[in-house]
Amino acid sequence: MGYRALIAYERPNASHTLHYSHNGALDYQLKHQLTSETPFGGDHPTQWAHDHFEALQSSTETTADAYAVDRQSQTPVNPDPIAVGVSLDEVCSEYLDYLHHEAFYVVSQDFEVTAYRTRWLGLEYDCETVESSETTGNGVLQSVSWRDGEPVDEEYSHGQFQALKDVIGDRVDDGELTPGEARAYIVEKLRTWSPGEIAVIGPLNGVL
Repeated sequence: MGYRALIAYERPNASHTLHYSHNGALDYQLKHQLTSETPFGGDHPTQWAHDHFEALQSSTETTADAYAVDRQSQTPVNPDPIAVGVSLDEVCSEYLDYLHHEAFYVVSQDFEVTAYRTRWLGLEYDCETVESSETTGNGVLQSVSWRDGEPVDEEYSHGQFQALKDVIGDRVDDGELTPGEARAYIVEKLRTWSPGEIAVIGPLNGVL
């Protein structure tokens, strides 16, 4: 089982380069592994990683295939980009799968790393009247809180979110809420529970 994550690196023009990590969501470990010396993670700085990252930052080429790298060692983050020169709105609405990607990281040019939980708003596993939901672009980002370098209340936060979806799923089945109203209600509850920690990016802005 993988702990899939996406990582968006800010570029000088405020666009982003998007990368994939198969295990990067595990304990949000990339929060501490991504540095200017190890831009794709790993235990030791390497020249090829530095050079490849600099090429991604400075070039105007926006075709991901142009940045394939012949490397001798593996890094936690795949250095071959998924997309180059994309906005965060585009990442969250067109690339981020809120069901299958368990974490999302945004890395500033100064290598300030912000970790987010992904919260999928699909309801087909929580009620009978919803048969299917989009997974890409259908969710909310919740920033991770930290204490002494460790994520705080991870199991509690996950259980709280799942319990909320179970209750809302029953209300959809009872006809009290439409699926759209249910999603908006879930987002508002998350904002109440975690003020300042919820980010809604992409098409969901039109629902609220």
